[in-house]
Amino acid sequence: MDVMGDKATLFETGRFVQPSSREDTDTSDETGEIADEAAEELRQRLAAEAGDVEAMSVLGAMLLRRGDLDGAEPHLRAATAAGDRAAANNLGVLLHQRGYADEAAGWWRIAAVAGSTAAAHALGRHHRERGDEPAAEYWLRQSAEQGHTLGAYALADLLEHRGDAGAEHWMRAAAERGHREAAYRLARALDRKAAREADDDGAPVPDEAEQWYRQAAARGHRRAALHLGTILEKRGELKEAGRWYLTSAKDGEARAACALGFLLRDAGDTENAAVWWLRAAQDGDGNAANALGALHAARGETQTAERWYRAAMDAGDVNGAYNLGLLCAEQGRTPHAEQWYRRAAYAGHQEAANALAILLLRAGDETGAEPWFSKAAEAGSVDAAFNLGILHAGRGEEQAALRWYERAAAAGHTEAALQVGMARLRDGDDQEAERHLRCAAGGGSAEAAYRLATVLDARRPPEPAHELGEPVHRRSECEEWYERAASQGHRRAQVRVGMHAAARGDVVEAARWYREAAEAGSRNGAFNLGLLLAREGSEPEAAVWWTRAADAGHGRAALRLALVYARRGELAEGQRWADRAVSLGPASVAERAARLRDALRQELSA
Repeated sequence: MDVMGDKATLFETGRFVQPSSREDTDTSDETGEIADEAAEELRQRLAAEAGDVEAMSVLGAMLLRRGDLDGAEPHLRAATAAGDRAAANNLGVLLHQRGYADEAAGWWRIAAVAGSTAAAHALGRHHRERGDEPAAEYWLRQSAEQGHTLGAYALADLLEHRGDAGAEHWMRAAAERGHREAAYRLARALDRKAAREADDDGAPVPDEAEQWYRQAAARGHRRAALHLGTILEKRGELKEAGRWYLTSAKDGEARAACALGFLLRDAGDTENAAVWWLRAAQDGDGNAANALGALHAARGETQTAERWYRAAMDAGDVNGAYNLGLLCAEQGRTPHAEQWYRRAAYAGHQEAANALAILLLRAGDETGAEPWFSKAAEAGSVDAAFNLGILHAGRGEEQAALRWYERAAAAGHTEAALQVGMARLRDGDDQEAERHLRCAAGGGSAEAAYRLATVLDARRPPEPAHELGEPVHRRSECEEWYERAASQGHRRAQVRVGMHAAARGDVVEAARWYREAAEAGSRNGAFNLGLLLAREGSEPEAAVWWTRAADAGHGRAALRLALVYARRGELAEGQRWADRAVSLGPASVAERAARLRDALRQELSA
C-alpha cells in the first residue's frame, strides 16, 4: 500500500507498529501475532458497533493498513463525523489512495486544523504536488514546528529547492529525529560546502558530514554507506571501508559493488573482485564493466574483454569506447582503433583525443592530428600538451613548443619539465633551469638528473686543500644527482661518477662505473676504463677498451692505440691508428697524431 510515511506516524497510534523485519521470528511467533491481531480486530469491531468513536477510528486504520479500503471507509467516515482527527487524516489517506486527491485534501485540512501534524504534512505535500508552494510551505512548517519528522524533511526539501538558507536547519532537525534520507542529504550538503570553501573537490570531508553519513548508513541508507566507504578508503582505513561497501552493495548499490571490486583487486583477490564487478556491471555500472574488460584483456581473453567494453559503452561510460580503441590498437586493427578513439573523443574523452592524434600523426596526417592534440590539451590532457610541444619543436617553432612544454610541466609532466629546463639552460637562465630540472629529476628522469648535476657541478667551488696539501673530497649534491642518473643507466652520468671516484682514489669504484658505461656503448667510458687499466699495469686489456672506443669514433683512444703499437714495434699498425686519430680529432689530438704518423712513416721507409 502506497502510504505517506511510516505507519506509526500515519495512523497516529503506536499499537499498530510492526517489526521492520521478521527474519528473526519463527512461524509460531507469527501465528501468535496473527491470532492476537485477529482478536484485537474483533474487540475493536464490537466496540465500534457499540458506538465507540475511538474504536471506529482504530478499526478503520487497521483495515486501511491491510489494504481493505472498502471495509475501512465507513468506519473512518463515522469516526471523522464524530470529530476524531486521526480518522480524518486516515480518511484523507484512503481517498488519496482511491485517486480523489482534492477530497483527501479537504479531510487533511480538517485534521490539520484540529492539530494533526501528520495531516499537516500530507496537506503540505498535496499543495506542493499542485505547484502551490506558499500553501505547501505553510502546512509543512506547521507540521515541522510541532515536531513531525517527515514534515521537517519535506519542508527542508522545499526550501532547498528554492535555495533558501533555512533548509539546513530543518534538514538537521529531521536528521536528528532519525530520518535517514535527511541525515544523508545533510551530510552531502556539508560535504559540498566544505569543497566549495576549499575550492577543491578532493578536500577532506568534514567530521560532522562524516558523522551524518555514518548515522544514515547505520540506518540502512545504501548511498550513505557508499560515501562512508569512499571516505574511509581515502583515509587508508580499508577494512572498515570494505565493510560499508559490502553493506551498500548487498542493498543493491552498483557503485559500491564496483568500489568493493577495486578494493579486493588491490588486495590481490581478483577472483572475488570479478564477482562484485560482474554484479555491478549487470546492474548497469559502466566502470565495473570496464574493469571486467581490463581483467579479461590482461588474461588475453580479448573477445570477452571487447564484450565488456561494449557493455560499458552501452551503459553510457565513454571509457568503454576508449578501451575498445586501445584493445584494437594492441591487436594492430588500426582502422577500428581510430573509429573507437573518434567516438570517445567526440564524446569529450581527452585521452582518446590524444590517442587519436598520435594515431593520425604516425600515419603521416599531421594536419589532422594537431586539432585533436589541441582539443585534448585544452580539456586538460597533460600528455596532449606535451605532444603539442613536440609537434611545434619539430617544425622549429621553439616559442610555441616552449609554451606547451611549460603548460605540461606545470601539471607535473616529467619530460616536459626536462624540455623547459634545457630551454632555460640554452637561454642562460640557470635558476629557472635548475627549478625545472629538479622537478623532472624528482619525477624519475635520468637525463634531468644528469643535467641538474652538471648545473650544480659548474657552480661548485674548487675543493679546499688539506693542510698537508692533499685535496679533501666531500660528497657534493651534484655527485648525488650524477649517481642517481647513473643508477638509472645514464651513460654520461656513469662516466662522471667514475671520474669522481677516480678523483677520490677509489679505483675499484671508478672501474665499475666506467665498465658499466662502456658495456652500454659509451666511448668515453671505454676510453677512461682503458686509462685506468693502463695505470694499473694492464695495458693489453686497456688496448681492448681503447679499440672499442676508437671504433666508436674516439680520437684520443685511437692515438693511445697508435702509441701502444709503436712501442711494441708494430709500426704499420701504429701508423694505421695514427691515421684514424687524425681523421677523428679533435684538433690537438689530430696534430699529435699527424706528427706520430709522419715519424712512423719515415721509420718504415728507412
